Amino acid sequence: MFKKVASDMLGLSDIGSVIKPKDYDKVDSDDYIMNEEDEKIYFLIKSKSDEYCFTNKALVHLDGTSARSKKRFLRRLDYSNYPISDVWLETAGTIDMDVEIKFSMDALMYSVDVNKKHLEELKGLYKALLKIASIQHENTKLFQYAENSLDIASNSVKYSSDSTSREDQFKAVNQYAFDWMAQMHETYVRKDFGEVFEKFINN
Repeated sequence: MFKKVASDMLGLSDIGSVIKPKDYDKVDSDDYIMNEEDEKIYFLIKSKSDEYCFTNKALVHLDGTSARSKKRFLRRLDYSNYPISDVWLETAGTIDMDVEIKFSMDALMYSVDVNKKHLEELKGLYKALLKIASIQHENTKLFQYAENSLDIASNSVKYSSDSTSREDQFKAVNQYAFDWMAQMHETYVRKDFGEVFEKFINN
């Protein structure tokens, strides 16, 4: 019950507010963080109906009609499966009450309104998301290069006319290809961006 009315205590409206680390235990998202796997909250935006929780490994989005509603929709988007792109920060005009941060995660587009008093804090999130998007874009290209190099190497293998030898060579090449792609996936499909958040948000 305490967390369900936390938005009232934190003075929230339909425009999001940036929650301070000392108040993370007052939000629902905190219950869904995988602390057992060293997941950590780095940035959290909360309005009466939504929570956008950015961890070192994922965006956890809680969507509901109001903070008092028992029915919530939870979506977890791991950065390794949902690459970030199209990061925008729209600052407020003279009479505007809010600023807006926009970004895409794979095919999903987000636009989050935040009280303009949090603009300086939001700049840190903007920089972090922009850097993550850049790293993911570069790693995608390098992973594609690795795949192409494997294809070239595989096509250059000359097989013996002996069927037994061909079978052994096929098994050896297949195992090498699997090991190679597993290694490249581990190298270029990054799962943890804690270092980026530390640099731009906790700096």
